Amino acid sequence: MAWYSISSGNTQSTSEALEFVGENPPIELDPKAMQQNESINQTDHSVVDISAPSNHSFDEAGSNHNPTATNDARPERKPNGRTRCGGIALALGGGIARGWAHIGILRAIDDFGLPISMISGTSIGALVGGSYLAGKMDDLEEFARSLTKANILRYLDFSLRGSGLINGSRLARRMEEHMADINIEDLTRPFVAVATEIQSGHEVWLNDGPIVPAIRASYALPGIFSPISHGGRQLVDGALVNPVPVSVCRAYEPNLVIAVNLNAETFGRATVVRHSHYEHVEDQKAQHHGGGDESSWFSFMGNKDMKSQRENRLGVTSVMVESFNIIQDRIARARLAGDPPDFTIRPRLKNVGLIEFHKANEAIKLGYDEMMLRLRELEEQGVFEGMMSKAEL
Repeated sequence: MAWYSISSGNTQSTSEALEFVGENPPIELDPKAMQQNESINQTDHSVVDISAPSNHSFDEAGSNHNPTATNDARPERKPNGRTRCGGIALALGGGIARGWAHIGILRAIDDFGLPISMISGTSIGALVGGSYLAGKMDDLEEFARSLTKANILRYLDFSLRGSGLINGSRLARRMEEHMADINIEDLTRPFVAVATEIQSGHEVWLNDGPIVPAIRASYALPGIFSPISHGGRQLVDGALVNPVPVSVCRAYEPNLVIAVNLNAETFGRATVVRHSHYEHVEDQKAQHHGGGDESSWFSFMGNKDMKSQRENRLGVTSVMVESFNIIQDRIARARLAGDPPDFTIRPRLKNVGLIEFHKANEAIKLGYDEMMLRLRELEEQGVFEGMMSKAEL
């Protein structure tokens, strides 16, 4: 029987809100607690640590799965590492196409010889982190580097009938070619994919069961990908509630948490712009009445073309993705202020667009260079003393 603990985020810290109990919790039910769970939608936000159902059924929203499987049919579960992990934990944030930088970051960690005790990932951070712990990083990097503007379309199965523009089955089949038989609890180190329950807003931690559908749920961008159904919950992108999942790492009590924020450079420091309508009008008048031979008809046409190009650059998908990224940035800053990591890595990815998946080579290199630079700085400061063997150093 799947079990979880839900608490309001207003009254407790994350570590207190999640009550990790043993594999076989007592079967006593508190009527008051059940009544509180019924009214959980009234809380501001909550966290759900959920195990995969007995039949391990993950489906796209609206598809059928078998809810009648009994405990007798459940395969024997291995411990999923919810005890104290110690060491260094890595929180990989969401960032859509910029997430390819996570590949370079993990490559730098390996080359440096830094041991990682667990990984939590949101959105594409879950994809890269899960692939890394599953030993499939080479396959993922080869796939990422092979993407071009032309061939990326063959992985996008557009649909007008579902609850997302892209069904996601083609990408899922590509992942299943390499990770179909891998369960999260079989990994050598703890891994958690963060998702969001669309109907209640709960933050959902997926820490066991098949790894591919857990990753799919974590990157199911609302409106773009169809939600994933799991145990009666409709799950979408975890970046809606926890874009850089430091709080997940903290629940495993590591000695050090390193977070990777892919959007720190994009939406910098200034969040308020004082805009005057009249300044814009004066600029238009100056353009219209400018002197010289180039200021009349041809100049006007040129300005019009430039303005038209700028406006047409944003299609429906671009508007949705950019809007989601702004929301993600604001949420990330609020969450990181309340539960900061020990160190944050901020790759300089401003020139990599959110949906420019064909720029994997550039993103991977930027991630590698930034991570290697920061690791050397931290080593000089003595941060990793006692965490790495002499051979690794």
